[in-house]
Amino acid sequence: MGTACGYGGGIVDALNANFYGNGTQTLVLAHGYGTDQTVWRYLIPFLACYFKVLVFDLPFAPNVRPSSLYDPKKYSTFNGYAQDLVCLLDELNLSKTIYVGHSMSAMIGCLAATKKPQLFEHLVLLAGSPMYLNKEGYEGGFTRSELDKIFESIKQNFSGWAHSFAPYAISANDPAAVAEFECSLLRMKPEVALSVAKTVFLSDLRCVLPRVRVPASTIIQTRKDPIVPVNVSFYMQKELGSLSKVIILETEGHFPQLTAYRSLLQALKDSLSLN
Repeated sequence: MGTACGYGGGIVDALNANFYGNGTQTLVLAHGYGTDQTVWRYLIPFLACYFKVLVFDLPFAPNVRPSSLYDPKKYSTFNGYAQDLVCLLDELNLSKTIYVGHSMSAMIGCLAATKKPQLFEHLVLLAGSPMYLNKEGYEGGFTRSELDKIFESIKQNFSGWAHSFAPYAISANDPAAVAEFECSLLRMKPEVALSVAKTVFLSDLRCVLPRVRVPASTIIQTRKDPIVPVNVSFYMQKELGSLSKVIILETEGHFPQLTAYRSLLQALKDSLSLN
């Protein structure tokens, strides 16, 4: 691939992009904070029967090339990530994709859709949130003091924080998933983990939602997500408009693709009208 968007060897190589399946339509799977593309491994074999599935790593993931790709200034807001997503799809000559964005990647997709809506036919927003802070009239899930404690913990004792945050985020009684997420977190550089956490948890992208213009959007959330209150899903639906729908999974945790992937697959089948 040629040079694109300032990446010397092309963004496809830089972000370790991979395809699975031979479908005529492309489905993009974008991971969230502290993970990489392997978080989708339970879903890929099924989805690859229907679609050409694209996975890639966000710039903070340890597998990106070079490892110095993460630029704290560029990625201090979601704009840097959204720009990368647009560049990636452009370099691959893709349009009208189905985009599944988990956690922070939900809003990366929404922001990218405001920049170049023709890239997307359907946005699937999994455990996403436009803002994590509580504000008057809006329950994001965290107070500023709670977030400051998280940032201080990452700064002072990253491994200790990862050890406590992993079971909190996974929530389900799934020791293997907890261990996997903790290990994934610890592959991040502590300073990068702190920088990304601040970008995510201090973001306010509520104004982006009404500007999203795609043919369809689906919001998927677990009944009890410790990171994103269930009411956020309905707030997002209201802001996205009449073409959006909400699916609540009767499970808990922030990572249903690891802990409840059968339920998540069924939700995807329903929302994407797969037989």
